Amino acid sequence: MSRDTILFDINETVLDLSSLKPLFAESFGSTAVTATWFSMLLHSSNVCALTSVRSDFGSLAGTMLDSLAARMRLELDHNNKQKILGAFATMPAHPDMSQALKTLKAAGYRTIAFTNSSIQLVTSQIANSGLTDLFDQQISVESTGSFKPDTKVYQHAAKQADRPIKALRLIATHDWDTHGAMSAGMKAGYIDRTGAPYHPQYLRPDAFAKSMTELVAQIIKLDGTPD
Repeated sequence: MSRDTILFDINETVLDLSSLKPLFAESFGSTAVTATWFSMLLHSSNVCALTSVRSDFGSLAGTMLDSLAARMRLELDHNNKQKILGAFATMPAHPDMSQALKTLKAAGYRTIAFTNSSIQLVTSQIANSGLTDLFDQQISVESTGSFKPDTKVYQHAAKQADRPIKALRLIATHDWDTHGAMSAGMKAGYIDRTGAPYHPQYLRPDAFAKSMTELVAQIIKLDGTPD
């Protein structure tokens, strides 16, 4: 099957979440809780998806900051909270992203940002990261009332991309996201940004690498091989 469109998860996959660490150190006294907060955010969005709770990623992000502060017996200053949430829109791209996107486009691919964030937030994120010209389209899950890895959000992405779902591939650094995409009928590519082992019970992508440069090279080769 011919594939000419690649979907990219944004938060952590394209954009560098570690840029928020100084702000978490300022408010929580530790950089390590940055990952804790993001894991709480993903857990909350998954619960909302499974139980049909309508929310948005930005609201959940703020709620999880409050929850994290309460667990740590801290008083989270309102201005510091807003500073963290605001910085979520200005995270820089990982250094390997620009060239990887250029390589895909030179090979004839459409590149699409696909995210749990609102369309307003992802538009700001892509613009602030300097990658606007390297993405052909931006798709948010927000109109579905759900979040990844709900099958219907991948179906929504396929409809928005105007491609059959089996003709699409998602790139992500989250194994639950690549598993979700593959469960819905997409191909996937996993980039190992953290060194954490890939979940052994999840569907495993055929493209798997530690850098985006290596990953896109694998994908271009794979997609040039008939199924």
